[in-house]
Amino acid sequence: MTEPTNELRELAIVSLAADVRTDDGDRMQAGARGTIVGVWADGFFEVEFPEPEGALATVAAKDLRPVM
Repeated sequence: MTEPTNELRELAIVSLAADVRTDDGDRMQAGARGTIVGVWADGFFEVEFPEPEGALATVAAKDLRPVM
């Protein structure tokens, strides 16, 4: 199992480095900001976005950038 880095951890604010689809099929564009709400195995994270309200997406670590 891949351990999360210090920058990519639960409740960290992140931005997308690539376009992704939410669990409901909405398209989130690169640059969209969200909050990590779950840390999964093999370098995947559950990210919640403010728009559309409560949107969730499972995103690979390579597609996330920490917001400082």
